[in-house]
Amino acid sequence: MPRFLHTADWQIGRQFATFDPEHAPILAEARIAAVERLAALATQHEADAVLVAGDVFDAQTVSERTVRRLFNALGGYTGPWLMISGNHDAALAESVWTSAARWGAIPANVHLLLAPEPRIFADQGFAVLPAPLVQRHTYGDLTAWFDAAQTPAGMLRIGLAHGSVQGVLAEDIDSTNPIAPERAQRARLDYLALGDWHGRKRIDARTWYAGTPEPDRFKANDAGHALLVEIAAPGSEPQVTSLPVGQYRWQAMTVALRVTSDVDGLSDRLDQLGPQDVADLRLQGQTDLAGLQRVRAAIGRASARARHLQADLTDLRLVPTDEDIASLHADGYLGELIVELRELQGGTDPVQARTAQDALALLTAAMAQRVPVVGVSMEAV
Repeated sequence: MPRFLHTADWQIGRQFATFDPEHAPILAEARIAAVERLAALATQHEADAVLVAGDVFDAQTVSERTVRRLFNALGGYTGPWLMISGNHDAALAESVWTSAARWGAIPANVHLLLAPEPRIFADQGFAVLPAPLVQRHTYGDLTAWFDAAQTPAGMLRIGLAHGSVQGVLAEDIDSTNPIAPERAQRARLDYLALGDWHGRKRIDARTWYAGTPEPDRFKANDAGHALLVEIAAPGSEPQVTSLPVGQYRWQAMTVALRVTSDVDGLSDRLDQLGPQDVADLRLQGQTDLAGLQRVRAAIGRASARARHLQADLTDLRLVPTDEDIASLHADGYLGELIVELRELQGGTDPVQARTAQDALALLTAAMAQRVPVVGVSMEAV
């Protein structure tokens, strides 16, 4: 039974520029390691070919070293690697692909399908219809030519494309590089391997997105897999099995704090993060000074354990209690200012009261940075 490994969106060379400089190179390196695992899986499952549905590289300007390292990572599988270009590595007149060819970096078993024409693999019993991108954005369906394409009788017809299936994916990504949702049926394809959507997604029995093999964003879209595709004979429905590949778990955490138990729950959740976690924490609601210090302490502990943790406390309001303010032992001008702010906070003007409350919270937080409160050392924050 012919067997394929379907993957896409490797994004080799991605920089993760917004991440901590300590973590960004490690996440970039993980993308090369994911390709090495794909090669091992292809060998383990005796795949007839690996279908790579575009965006092998994250940009046209990746270095020669990065290009060579990528192709070296394919060495664990000696069968055919079938690659098309995507929107990040479009097959321009001068592109990462022409550079790779000029450097002599492309192995003999890598087939670059950079022209819209059938490619016949007679020994393996299949034909590939590729729809490579030759520019970053197109507004016509580059898979339309599949419908009339002729391939030898008795061979599997495999489509390989990179773009957005219309009417199925999120509305904001349907505007460029469109693909008709019924393309597999119209073109009599046994399987249509797609890239561009970074998560695993079934469109229909013959049409799948494999997603990126190493997650690279906080969107919960089921990334981190490759698809093993088995097709008994032309016309048979493919049997698709998901294989885990990804090393890191990316997760978005939005937490609202209202009461003390919410802080307890957040601390417990952060304490579960480990070396394989890349997390984005956004806090909402309100807490007192002791709660804020516990939150900061929990974030500090988790940051030391997780691969990467970014925390946004912009929408978390500090509402200090009387005990919080008293514990600061403010005297002189600061003491007088606190008394004045508290009087304004209790006044009848709602705008003035809210402004005073916010100012009091800021002042309390600033002072707490240098004064231990409620038995919690700020050195731990």
